[in-house]
Amino acid sequence: MTVETGGLVEQSKNNITTTVKHVNNRVRYGNKTEKKNRSYKKMRREVVFPRVPDVLQQLFVSCTQIFRGPGFVPPASDVNKLCDVIDKMKPEDVGLSKNLQFFKPTGAVNRTPRVTYTTIYQCDQFSLCIFFLPETAVIPLHNHPEMTVFSKVLLGKMHIKSYDWVEPKDSIPPSKLRLARLKANSVYTAPCNTSVLYPTTGGNIHQFTAVTPCAVLDVLGPPYSKEDDRDCSYYKDCPYSAFSNEGETTRVSEEEREGLGWLEEIEAPENAMMDRIDYLGPQIIENY
Repeated sequence: MTVETGGLVEQSKNNITTTVKHVNNRVRYGNKTEKKNRSYKKMRREVVFPRVPDVLQQLFVSCTQIFRGPGFVPPASDVNKLCDVIDKMKPEDVGLSKNLQFFKPTGAVNRTPRVTYTTIYQCDQFSLCIFFLPETAVIPLHNHPEMTVFSKVLLGKMHIKSYDWVEPKDSIPPSKLRLARLKANSVYTAPCNTSVLYPTTGGNIHQFTAVTPCAVLDVLGPPYSKEDDRDCSYYKDCPYSAFSNEGETTRVSEEEREGLGWLEEIEAPENAMMDRIDYLGPQIIENY
């Protein structure tokens, strides 16, 4: 996805991160503590991260065993195994709490709400990320080329709309409209089960809209990579009926039309830009 690193992190003089701001709200990793070492003449402060929860470490280990590169679809047994782990994940496992100011209603917002994200871990095979969406914020309709993605709403309430391409390819020349089938159009409220999308099925093209301030855990295998021609594309959707009389190439029943729509690839919209913050929750142990 398109991201933009912003100056969101406030630091004290001793370089210890204290607060992360997001629009008019705050996201804070409150489990961080300071340890004073009196063995030096000058007091030295160290940031001590919380002990890694077993379920977070288990998530990391499972990902190292399951993901094998672009286009690889894990077998059903591995998908179920990873879903079982993610289903157990709680906000506290990544240093979050529903009591954070960010997740409390703030009333009307005068500006377009902007999405923030943080990366727990990333390698060539997979990445673990959290997206923070203020109320009414949108991650616009986008795809996941050659990727398998596991998502879970950790806090809040979010609407997810997703599509898969109809095969064989059906389009309306000379436009860039292409036929897609609606896979999901529902509201997910934390705590909820993990949802999974695949390279060509499961709702690979999706959009997130925050009904309330929310946090979403995403496990992407593999992560986006421009260098490997695995960049993110964005789309706008149109009802099937809007173009049913113009160059329609596939005849479908009225019932089938209810689940169809036309997607057009577009340039990255303004709300696709995100701000990145440092992850200050429990740290994964790589050599476990």
